[in-house]
Amino acid sequence: MKAPTLDRLDMSRLYDELAQWYPLLTHVSDYEEEAAFFTKLLAGQGPSSTLLELGCGQGANAFYMKSHFNITLSDRSERMLKLSRTLNPGLQHVQGDMRDLRLDVTFDRVFVHDAISYLTTGEDLHKAIETIALHLSPGGMALLAPDYLAENFVAGWDDGGHDAEDGRGLRFIEYCQDPDPNDDTYRVDYAMMLREPDGTMRVEHDTHVEGLFSRQSWLDRVAAVGLSAETVVFEHSDLDDHHTYEVIVCRKPHL
Repeated sequence: MKAPTLDRLDMSRLYDELAQWYPLLTHVSDYEEEAAFFTKLLAGQGPSSTLLELGCGQGANAFYMKSHFNITLSDRSERMLKLSRTLNPGLQHVQGDMRDLRLDVTFDRVFVHDAISYLTTGEDLHKAIETIALHLSPGGMALLAPDYLAENFVAGWDDGGHDAEDGRGLRFIEYCQDPDPNDDTYRVDYAMMLREPDGTMRVEHDTHVEGLFSRQSWLDRVAAVGLSAETVVFEHSDLDDHHTYEVIVCRKPHL
């Protein structure tokens, strides 16, 4: 296995020193509807058993998908992997960057959720898609789920949060905007109120810069590594009539 490169992108605070709070920002239960959709797509294309997830975060998708696949999980952040190991004991976890991870083994399926949104240049996106292609067995399938394609980006705000049994709590406001419509990125800011078990409160701010590529750019980059691709619309119950969520389904030819 090639040693991963972990220092080329600054890691957002939510995945580093604030990682212990992440399950209160998005609880595992928040992923159930999405995970069911992803599982149906990945399992519905034929027999499969092994799945590699790149950028697994706290492992919330795998929590629901592991009954359908033999999953290997990877992420850049060791702190996020620690959360996933707690949620998914017994699954293999590997620290690595999706741009250059090389496990020297192939899988029936490869899955990348919104972690792929943190790739903000065409070069990095190509590297990640190349990693996906190299880890797919002939006839295998990959599913990529960026938060937005350029065509369906909508600026706006959201709020939420959860409480923990140990007395901790988190409430957040999320503000999403595209300061420069002429580049390939957008910005998401989080303002978070954190409550410690003793009731102490503090406020933290975290900024995430994420990639925003056109539908055709995604399809072209997938084709460049020898995979076929199409987009599939996911009608999530939380989306209103002004939002569209599309995922990219990729297939590797049989030998």
